[in-house]
Amino acid sequence: MEFSTYSFSTKKVLLRVDFNVPIDKVTFEILDDKRIKAALPTINHIINHNGIPILLSHFGRPKNGPENQFSLIHIVKRLEELIQKPIIFCKNVEEAERRCKDVCPGEVMLLENVRFYPEETQGDLAFAERLASLGDCYVNDAFGSAHRAHASTTQIARHFPTDKMMGFLMAEELACANKILQNPQKPFTAIVGGAKVSDKVLIIENLLNIASDIIIGGGMAYTFVYAQGGSVGSSLLEKDKVDVALSILHKAKEKGVNIHLPQDSIAASSFLEHAETTIVPTHSIPYNWMGLDIGPESIARFCEVVSKSKTILWNGPMGVFEWERFELGTKSLAVALAEATEKGSFTLVGGGDSASAIAKFKLSHRVSHVSTGGGALLELFEGKELPGIKALT
Repeated sequence: MEFSTYSFSTKKVLLRVDFNVPIDKVTFEILDDKRIKAALPTINHIINHNGIPILLSHFGRPKNGPENQFSLIHIVKRLEELIQKPIIFCKNVEEAERRCKDVCPGEVMLLENVRFYPEETQGDLAFAERLASLGDCYVNDAFGSAHRAHASTTQIARHFPTDKMMGFLMAEELACANKILQNPQKPFTAIVGGAKVSDKVLIIENLLNIASDIIIGGGMAYTFVYAQGGSVGSSLLEKDKVDVALSILHKAKEKGVNIHLPQDSIAASSFLEHAETTIVPTHSIPYNWMGLDIGPESIARFCEVVSKSKTILWNGPMGVFEWERFELGTKSLAVALAEATEKGSFTLVGGGDSASAIAKFKLSHRVSHVSTGGGALLELFEGKELPGIKALT
């Protein structure tokens, strides 16, 4: 079913959104409302076509049922400001069952955090049926949760054999990902960072089939350097993944893919923001020192690769960008992506830390697309089928 042409008039639309936004744990102030704003085109389309959005979302990872810090009540005020309508907030499913009988076009309902119910993450069929009974059709616009086979993301869809579809955000996320996965314009460079090789093995192996160049940075780079005989001091290291790193390097050579590892690093005497630092070759980091960012030579080399690329995927930072003294590598790559975009390259920034980084440097609006999905985008590029998307077919 096509979202843009579907007749929503007078229908109660169960809309799965992703309002899992960061908030201050003391004041409960929203720190970044990007995910709420990303859902607005879908919400407004339903409202403008005389439909009644009934919003479902998770929020954090509550472990013991309802907890105030994970209540969606904290996002109601901001949501009302954005859609310029009052929100009917339901504290539980029982209240939603009562109040949804009387909702009218022009009104918007928001259910409390679905993860307050253990049945949500269990993918419980009875709970999914109960949620489904609240609406006439189902729209999934929560790309950030598309890799979860939960009740409100997957099981609920079976109760709407024909009246189920993806919203504008989900469709855009998939279109951007497929632009890279199916036929990327070459040269295609993938920038892969983060802490561990184990977190990114599958995505790197899958990218070896389509990328021209793969830049590897962050903590995971030191396992590759160590595998080649380098000394990495006390940098992040997965010794049990050395064979994996060597296998990736071997496959890349066979496939003609250029792997770029940092030639130099900003090493620190300890894992502290104000530790003593020095610039050293990545393959000879002193004993008890640790690499916390890529060095100037690596920055120049990586940015040059990016500048020559027509398609760029960025998933994972180059260092501990949260600390100003170790942000330059990540920031330089973010600027390089923005400049490449302005020259006509297609640039996709993965969710999670990459999205946080590009937002920190105020460059989100200067790249082609910043994904709202961290784990979901990662699994998509690993070649996995996302259950939340499969359920809509």
